[in-house]
Amino acid sequence: MTLDELRFAGFLDPRRALDFFEELPGGAEVWAADLGASADPDQALLAAIRLHEADPGLVRGLIDDSRARARLCAVLGGSQWLGDYIIADPSRARATWEDPGEAAQVLLESVGATRVDNGVYVASEHAHVDDLRAGYRRVLLSLAADDLTSDDPEGFMPEVGRRIADLVDATLEAGLALARRDIDPRGRIPFAIIAMGKTGARELNYISDVDVVYVAEAGADGDEREALEVATRLAAATASACSGPGTEAPLWTVDANLRPEGRNGALVRTVESYRQYWDKWAQTWEFQALLKARACAGDEAVGRAFEEAAQPYVWSAATREGFVEAARAMRRRVEDNISRSHASRELKLGRGGLRDVEFTVQLLQLVHGRTDAFLRVRSTLEAIEALREGGYIARSDAHQLASCYRFLRAVEHRTQLPRMRRTHLIPDKERELRVLGRSMGATRFADAESISSAIDEVRTRVRALHEDVFYRPIIAATASLSEDEVSLHADGARDRLAAIGYRDPAGALTHIGALTQGTSRRAAIQRHLLPVFISWLARGADPDMGLLNFRILSEDIGDSHWYLALLRDSGVAAHRLTTMLPNSRWIAEALAKRPEAVAWLDDDAELAPREPHRLAREVAALIDRHEDATEAAARVRAVRTRELTRCAMSDLLGGVDPRGNAIADATDAAILGALAIAQREEAERWGQQRAAVVFVAMGRYGGRECSYASDADVIALHEAVGGATEAEAAASATAIVNRVKNLLGSATNQLGIVVDLDLRPEGKNGPMSRTIESHREYTQRWASTWERQAAVRARPIGEGSLADSARALFDELAYGGVSESDVRDIRLLKARMENERLPRGIEPARHVKLGPGGLTDVEWTIQLIQMRAGMNNPALRTPSTTQAILSAQERELIGAQDAQTLLDAWDMATRIRAANTLASGRMSGVKLDVLPRDSAELRALAAILGYGSGGLNALEDDWLRAGRKARAVMERLFWEQQ
Repeated sequence: MTLDELRFAGFLDPRRALDFFEELPGGAEVWAADLGASADPDQALLAAIRLHEADPGLVRGLIDDSRARARLCAVLGGSQWLGDYIIADPSRARATWEDPGEAAQVLLESVGATRVDNGVYVASEHAHVDDLRAGYRRVLLSLAADDLTSDDPEGFMPEVGRRIADLVDATLEAGLALARRDIDPRGRIPFAIIAMGKTGARELNYISDVDVVYVAEAGADGDEREALEVATRLAAATASACSGPGTEAPLWTVDANLRPEGRNGALVRTVESYRQYWDKWAQTWEFQALLKARACAGDEAVGRAFEEAAQPYVWSAATREGFVEAARAMRRRVEDNISRSHASRELKLGRGGLRDVEFTVQLLQLVHGRTDAFLRVRSTLEAIEALREGGYIARSDAHQLASCYRFLRAVEHRTQLPRMRRTHLIPDKERELRVLGRSMGATRFADAESISSAIDEVRTRVRALHEDVFYRPIIAATASLSEDEVSLHADGARDRLAAIGYRDPAGALTHIGALTQGTSRRAAIQRHLLPVFISWLARGADPDMGLLNFRILSEDIGDSHWYLALLRDSGVAAHRLTTMLPNSRWIAEALAKRPEAVAWLDDDAELAPREPHRLAREVAALIDRHEDATEAAARVRAVRTRELTRCAMSDLLGGVDPRGNAIADATDAAILGALAIAQREEAERWGQQRAAVVFVAMGRYGGRECSYASDADVIALHEAVGGATEAEAAASATAIVNRVKNLLGSATNQLGIVVDLDLRPEGKNGPMSRTIESHREYTQRWASTWERQAAVRARPIGEGSLADSARALFDELAYGGVSESDVRDIRLLKARMENERLPRGIEPARHVKLGPGGLTDVEWTIQLIQMRAGMNNPALRTPSTTQAILSAQERELIGAQDAQTLLDAWDMATRIRAANTLASGRMSGVKLDVLPRDSAELRALAAILGYGSGGLNALEDDWLRAGRKARAVMERLFWEQQ
């Protein structure tokens, strides 16, 4: 295919696409049309290549299966998240073209559910929540493929909502089967789950909270109290199956805050208890919420009894004084609470958005439905049709309301699909808008402008209809409401949470409810703390994540006598904790494994790094106390994990320290500890020690500049001791080195260390360890220029004569002078690195390691200066990049301004890399070296690095400026360009 044909097909970068097609079996002739039909052809093509790399056979099998290929391509181009999910396990791809069957059957089979005597389901003993979630996503992938290949996304939208709701119903039923297995295996307790909101109306989004309430009745023995206790456990376990911990990611939040008394109320009630509450205490909004109530899982008779009991209350709500005005005021408050910066993009709550349609329709239903049973339907579209049929709104108005609602909901679906995130904001970036438009119809909305114009036009029409229908005087005249019962407390709480930055206020209410429900002392303290905590968390990058992390931590150690007292009584601990949790997945995971570290927040001294000699003493004592090597190594790794956690907390609270040595010091302690264990084992094996071994740290580890995700690059050297022969010493040294790697890399609850010896002479083909003499002989005869350059960063770990000899050896290698030929070799290698090592698809300017002005630019510049001048300047013989720059400046080998420019870029790049790890929790991957473009990821970095929630642009500008200036210095000093 030609570049023009690929461009016409929808590829933004046809030249790159043409190159990529060569990597796919069948090439462009097979794949271009299907990939080009997707929402984002460039993304889909890249995902297809990744899938081919993961499972070549699967991709080859699609060459002759056009239907499967088209459906898979549609999903890859429509959802990056689903694409990544498929690539992680390519067998999942089949779900996009194979019919999984009915959702209920798939989900029940996924947990091995069978009916017990009274007709309810109980899961098999081997079933796990991961089976449930995998089954859910298998059905969801099929649905997404149906949706994304539909010729009419708006017309197909209602079916999507129904099928997602049916899938959620099935998931709740299967989750309840898992819960019964562990709590009520004979199904004694009649228990039902009632879907509310969009779930009840069967008009769910791809990503949405699942609003529910729970109802139960006494079992055959008539003990109501026991029944409610068991049912409460069933409810909690069912919710956990859907949203609790697991290998498979949580599905969605099960939100029970619509229950009587909200988060302070009982989680489960009987039908009679609900009826008593509705009679005495229920507020108007609660009856409006019951409009959508639908029994969706559990005991059918109990669910049906709840529905029948609720109906009279729903359809008498409009008789309360002030009902209509309250509904109108609520709509105004929703609008008033929308952030001004988001108002024009708010698809759900903003002017002309989904809420305008839904509020209008529900108000008409509640006012007129008490006398017209045909209006008593849950679905918004069904209600519009019923209102049209009953003559309550004009046919043209009904047609416009329905078509606009379908369009806006389809747009909402398409904004959530790419990252499978709950969002109601219209994208503001041109590329994202283009993808959104293409997902709604590539020929209809070919560019960002066309879809933006269409959305604006639809919202204008919706707003006009809303103002016309919602504020008609006849509605107020028809209704009769009581002013005393016009509270919309729960909705108001959602609005407040949304206004201060929570993307998922309903989910936040679930967490708040979980933390504050009940009458225990723990719950009482949480109720005092949470109002402040919620606002503090909202200052971070991701308040929802922060609140979830706080909930997880509190549920883990909330009963500890010191935890809540510390947060309540300390002057700093609570604020520090709520500063970290919304910004860092890494620290949330670390605290989950070491919750006692929260106590450090009250003491600055506890957050300070431990001195190397103190760590060495601690490690030595641990080794002495544990004769078993595996146990001793686990304790040594735990020391390093603890110190990384301490360092992370300090970085998150004080800004990342780019020149801190705490991680390197902790790694040194761990390696020296593992070396001591391995040498002890080897001495016990032979009756005496046969080899002394020293590890020489290399690269950034050698410079004591390693980050959270750094490997430990080392070279091993040894000498014979105890009268051992050279062969015996070499054998023992090799055994010791391999044992150290094994002891430090073992999979445990503690962070392991990848000990990488690939920089040794002859690389992977060379001996694991050499003597000083052997290493010197190799370097004198065979050493490449790059090996001499690498020696600049060499740093023996530990003390002693062997370490001193190693230090002298590497100084000879690094600082023996460089010829012009050596300089050419170094520059050639740098040029190759710049041309070949940058990952595909990454903007060079945003790659803080390999991009212009990044770490390698700074490091290679100063290393060349060190190699040239280090022979006569001992102060330059340092593995530390920053110390070398400062020493070069002191000796006027580099100007003060140039030195500062290099230091600024190096510091900022180092801080960005560390912040990427802290924010994401990832310990590997290309993204750790890249300044992200995604606003959510960038927001987390800005928060960690001290820019504040509004500092995204400043962070980007600062790095791009620093990199640009450092590159200019590098080109003058390294390339010697003027």
